[in-house]
Parts: sequence; structure tokens; C-alpha cells
Amino acid sequence: MSAQSFKPTACLALADGTVFYGRGFGATGETVAELCFNTAMTGYQEIMTDPSYAGQIVTFTFPHIGNVGVNPDDDETADPVAAGMVVKWDPTAPSSWRAAGDLVAWLERRGRICIGGIDTRRLTRAIRQQGAPHVALAHDPDGNFDIAALVAKARAWKGLVGLDLAREVTCAQSYRWDEMRWAWPEGYSRQTAPVHKVVAIDYGAKRNILRCLASAGCDVTVLPATATAEDVLALRPDGVFLSNGPGDPAATGDYAVPMIKGVLAADLPVFGICLGHQMLALALGAQTIKMNHGHHGANHPVKDHETGKVEITSMNHGFAVDSQTLPAGVIETHSSLFDGSNCGIRMQDRPVFSVQHHPEASPGPQDSFYLFERFAASMAARKPA
Repeated sequence: MSAQSFKPTACLALADGTVFYGRGFGATGETVAELCFNTAMTGYQEIMTDPSYAGQIVTFTFPHIGNVGVNPDDDETADPVAAGMVVKWDPTAPSSWRAAGDLVAWLERRGRICIGGIDTRRLTRAIRQQGAPHVALAHDPDGNFDIAALVAKARAWKGLVGLDLAREVTCAQSYRWDEMRWAWPEGYSRQTAPVHKVVAIDYGAKRNILRCLASAGCDVTVLPATATAEDVLALRPDGVFLSNGPGDPAATGDYAVPMIKGVLAADLPVFGICLGHQMLALALGAQTIKMNHGHHGANHPVKDHETGKVEITSMNHGFAVDSQTLPAGVIETHSSLFDGSNCGIRMQDRPVFSVQHHPEASPGPQDSFYLFERFAASMAARKPA
């Protein structure tokens, strides 16, 4: 849409000088972040509240955003974490029996800056071809924008490489979790008879991951990202879970890797997802790399090399484990059928494994939920008969 056909109230300025004009909604002001795109057709509320999106603005390739409203049950954390939202069509009024509010009002109340009326197809092609750009997003109801200044801010932003964001999104103190997955008609219920004691390290944990652990029979204690191996082992867990999270895994690894090595030395079952997968790989001696535009969506095919099955998965990551650096004794278990990048590893002789994709299905398919059951089974196998 051209600037001549309407008075823009928002603009998206890329570091290369490209500017997109549109209609602003949500909060007013400016924000600077990395721009990514997400191909999921559902789950915009879960996406916006996923802590893994810290430092990023999300372009939704699916045009119908806002049509099911928002509700407290679908938050993955207390507040939106993604810096902003880019959509093709302005969000529509909610039309769902589960809606408890309007998306636009929800975004405004929580300080998220958003833009509609954008050619998201063109923008997505640019991201795929040129890599995830640094951008400045501005919303001004009067339509007053200093484009040169916005482009300069986008160019000056240092980006996600070398940035430890887990410290910013982790919990402030430890807590217990017993809420299980949502089910009709009762909604969320509580785990009253857990059989496995799990310590979950919060690098930016999604609530539905913790629910899946509880549903798999786990009594979950969540610790902050900066917890030490001594903190973890003092709780005498049956297993340790490493959560998803944002930022550069190498930066977070400065304090996370020593903790994980201490847990591995204690010979406990370990399960990691997303950033937790990358943290485990670093602790085992592998390396991570920044991807061109990352994987973000709920329709990513992943092959399980050990069963030959293909799973349709949810993904959200801009860094990946370099499979060429996996040491002896560590096996690549899953890979992306889009680009061949690593999506899973396990130790050859111990119950230690992790995946890059999100098996908790929030939003997205449930093909990979078996991984939580595998983790529970690995803990059960270690207990005396």
C-alpha cells in the first residue's frame, strides 16, 4: 500500500533503508529489534507471549490475526515478550466462544507496537533472501516519522549475536508447577499423583512445556537460568529439563554450560528443548551457529532418523546446533526436511537427549509429544523395581 493512498500511522524501517508504511495499532512509540516471520495459521497469542521471541518483531504470514481474540488460558508467560507485530490485514473483532478480550486492546495495554496494512509476502521474501534484518518500528497516530533517524537506529542496533536474553526472561526465584495440559471440558487440571521429581531450568520456559511435564507424571520445580549444578542437585531430582529461551546460546552458555556439565557428571536423565537443546549441545562439546532467517512456524517437517518417521512440528529459533561439530558418542536424532539443519541429539549410552523443535504443541501439532513420555520413561528406568 502506497503512502499516497492513506495517511500512515506506522512505519517499519529496515537497516538497508527500505521503509514500509501502514496503520499502527497497539501501543504508540518506537522499538528496535530483529525482524522474523512466522508461518503458523493459529496461535498468535501463544507466539506473542513466547519468551523465545525476546528481541524480535514477528511478521505473521497468515493474514487473519485477531479473529479469535485473546484469553488468559493461552498466555505462555504473564505478558507479551515479542517486541512487536507486523500483519497484512488489520486485526479483526474476535469471534470465538473462548475470547475474553480484543487483541488490539490487549497489545495496547501491554505496550506492544504493531503495524497492519503491510505487504507481508514481499517482506517475507526479503527476510528469506537477505536474512533476518534489524528494524525500527514506529507508531504515531499523527503520522509524524523521522525516517532517517529510524533507519539509523535500525543500523545501530547490535543484534542477537552475543546477546544473553535468558537472564531477562527467566524467573526471579524458584517455584513449583503442577498444572497439566488443557483438556475438554474441564480445562486445566492439577497433577495430584506425580511419580518423577524434575528440576526445570527456566531460560524462558513456556507454560505449556511445564504443563506437558506435569501431564507426563512429573513433580516440577523451576529454577532460574543462573542456577548452579549444586542448586539443581540439592533438590535430588530424578531428571533435569532444560527449557526454551531467546538470544545467542553461546552467550547464555557462559553460565549454563558449567551447570549442565555438573548435572551430566551426576549421571541424571536430561531433556532439552530449543535453547535447552543448544545448551546441552554446547555442554557436550558441539557448537552453535546463527541462521539466515531461522525457523518460525507450526508446519515444519522434521525427520526422526531412528524411526524413519516424519513429524510436523512447531519451531521458533534463529540459532542452530552445527551437526558437523557433534563429538563422538553424541548422535544426531532429528533433522529439518526444509534445510537439513540439526533438530535433535542424544548421547549414545545415556538417557540424555534434546530437540530443537517444540513438542508441547502450543501452538501447533502434537506429533512430538512422545518426547515427554520418553523422558518420563528414562527416569522410571533408573528407579529400583
